[in-house]
Amino acid sequence: MSKTLNKAQKEAIEYNDGNLLIIAGAGTGKTTVITKKIAHIVEQKLALPEEILALTFTDKAAQEMQDRVDDLIEANYTEMQISTFHSFCQKVLEEYGLEIGLPNHFKLLNETDAWLLLREHIYDFNFDYYRPMGSPNRYIHELLTHFSKAKDEMITPQAYLDYVKSLILDKDEAEKQEKNRLIELADAYHKYQKLLLDNESMDFGDIIFYAVKLLQDRPNVLKKLQKRFKYIMVDEFQDVNWAQYQLVKLLAGEENKLTVVGDDDQAIYSFRGSNVAIIMNFKTDYPNAKNIVLTDNYRSGQEILDLAYNSIKNNNPHRLEEKLQISKRLESGLKDLHTQIEHLHYETLDEEVVGVINKIVEIKENDKDSNWDDFAILVRANSHVEPFSNALESFGIPFEYLASAGLYRQDIVIDAFNFLTLLTNIYDDKAFFRLLKMPFLEFSQNDLQKVTSTAKRKSMSYYETLKRAQEFFLSNHAIEMANKLLNACHEGIKQSKFEKPTSLLYQFMESIGYLSYLTIEENKGNKDVIRQIYHLKQFFDLIRTYEENVPGAHVAGFVENYEFIIESGDGGKINQIKDTPDSVNIITVHGSKGLEYKNVFIVNLV
Repeated sequence: MSKTLNKAQKEAIEYNDGNLLIIAGAGTGKTTVITKKIAHIVEQKLALPEEILALTFTDKAAQEMQDRVDDLIEANYTEMQISTFHSFCQKVLEEYGLEIGLPNHFKLLNETDAWLLLREHIYDFNFDYYRPMGSPNRYIHELLTHFSKAKDEMITPQAYLDYVKSLILDKDEAEKQEKNRLIELADAYHKYQKLLLDNESMDFGDIIFYAVKLLQDRPNVLKKLQKRFKYIMVDEFQDVNWAQYQLVKLLAGEENKLTVVGDDDQAIYSFRGSNVAIIMNFKTDYPNAKNIVLTDNYRSGQEILDLAYNSIKNNNPHRLEEKLQISKRLESGLKDLHTQIEHLHYETLDEEVVGVINKIVEIKENDKDSNWDDFAILVRANSHVEPFSNALESFGIPFEYLASAGLYRQDIVIDAFNFLTLLTNIYDDKAFFRLLKMPFLEFSQNDLQKVTSTAKRKSMSYYETLKRAQEFFLSNHAIEMANKLLNACHEGIKQSKFEKPTSLLYQFMESIGYLSYLTIEENKGNKDVIRQIYHLKQFFDLIRTYEENVPGAHVAGFVENYEFIIESGDGGKINQIKDTPDSVNIITVHGSKGLEYKNVFIVNLV
């Protein structure tokens, strides 16, 4: 980022005559503009630090903004409000929630917590259309998504019900059924909200929903907050939903100065409820607002900027560029940077994978100063990663898959959970077979086949089959490993009456040699095992959290709770470590936002 401000940045920072829309293209220094604008307001004594409110979407973005402001302003202003929407609204509800009958101390539920709560009370709902057939959990995710969208649009349960009842749907049986379905949804929404309040809990949608309702229903509270915050700034404005926008408008009122920063071309979170129409219509709600366009890019060469612009303008006329009659064509501030853009076409996925890897190798060989870490492969979805990760591994190229989720799908976590499962049901064949395939046990394919075929032929469980391993002519090594595994399970079942799940799991992994195997491989520098150890630690942390929150926690309770978590669709977030500094990066397009690499491959475009 250039240390000197360009004309548009300087104008945006110093503008103080009213509301402001900053249209900031990618790489144009929007965070610099926001933070320097905050510093400018304080230094010019236009407002006290505690009279400034800056809202963004992630804790990481809020912390980065706070750190930059701290660097710009000599004094450390702890009262300055730079936070996420949810964090700010939570503070407001804790301070004023009692004004509308809400508890000022409430439990904030994440998506999995909400799923578990609804699942626990599913039979308290009067479902007919949504009565689950088979699994009682069939519609839980869909219901929670529906309720969340209603809150994003500031639709109360009563407003929902009134609207549905007003619908004229009685021409035939199909229309009558549709109306009954909608009434059922409205009733379920009402019951779910009551369930949350009865449990002194809120989900993420509630935090903003109730904060807006508080400001709408209690003008005295609204007036206090409007007087408190003279300057309001919103980052990533293209990603706000309707409820968040109502919050911003209420806080800004008629007198406070509102600055919003965004880019309609970077709106990628519509699946989370964001509404790009809000930034598109901002000038309708604030006709006197000034708009300033940042077009000097400090991240990419002109070749990339032109290619991106020529692609994105195909979205016209549904863009601010058309609506406001402005130019959003970005100009590179890196005049000496020339980027080579190449289109690689292949007939099959296999050809594409090999072609991309060969191209990476070719570039690295021709550029002696480049490292593997200079390369990134961008995929559209997590499911597209495996072909490229497998190919990189087969080529002997170090790589790092920077995923944000998937802890529960890691091999070592599945192994650990399957052991805990066996402590509650020793006859679970699926769990037993998984443990037999643990690499360090070195069960041969022939021995595994004997176990499975014998169990099937004699209608026995794997547990019963392994107890008679010698009788069924398994190899001496397989018999030894089977006895080790059985002894560990027997001891675990005995100890499960007294020991916590973490202790049981540790003792099991130690007794069968899993921990010593991990230690040996770690000392060899096995990067895959180093990653597995990190994942195992996170799984232990998960169990430990359960033990802290559940008095008298036992293994059966944890197994049941964990199975519900998996069924809820939670993949488990991995707290990433970059354990291979010089490695090719595989990232999803969404996960790549804000990152920079020397060589980027965007794959699976068809």
